[in-house]
Amino acid sequence: MILMKDIIREGHPTLRKKAKEMSFPLSTEDRQLCDDLLEYIVNSQDDKLSEKYGLRSGIGLAAPQVNVSKRVFALHIPDDDKPFEKFIAINPKIVSHSVEKTYISTGEGCLSVDREVPGYVPRYARISIKAFDTEGNEMKMRLKGLPAIAFQHELDHLNGIMFYDHIDESDPYNDIPGALPFDRE
Repeated sequence: MILMKDIIREGHPTLRKKAKEMSFPLSTEDRQLCDDLLEYIVNSQDDKLSEKYGLRSGIGLAAPQVNVSKRVFALHIPDDDKPFEKFIAINPKIVSHSVEKTYISTGEGCLSVDREVPGYVPRYARISIKAFDTEGNEMKMRLKGLPAIAFQHELDHLNGIMFYDHIDESDPYNDIPGALPFDRE
């Protein structure tokens, strides 16, 4: 089981590396990694388990965040009635995206960042993605709203990019041309 002590923090070199593609069939170790990533996210959203194990709540976790430089992440967005609730994305890609941008009006956070980082993080409002599941089946989906934002945040981790790299340092709350805010509430 992944705990907070297993999640590496900003400044660790693995977070800045481009992760390597995974191959199929998955090894026992890679399958376990997928299970562990998803288990952390699900458990972190359960108040009792979160308190018992000292987990910070999150909706996504990428392999590089547990010091494994492989192209896989887990998402769990239970309050969203869109395409998925629990999701493992192996070798994910964005195949197309909207011109329109969006951002979370309260900013983004990250399990690998132990500080508040103020500012808007511009993201595509809608994306079409391609990824593989743990059995090697190709999945294609169209995402918008929080699933689209979270997918882009986790995909950035696989490319060595942190969410705050997208924030305008000189004016963190500067209007983003063509972007509409996304409110989580």
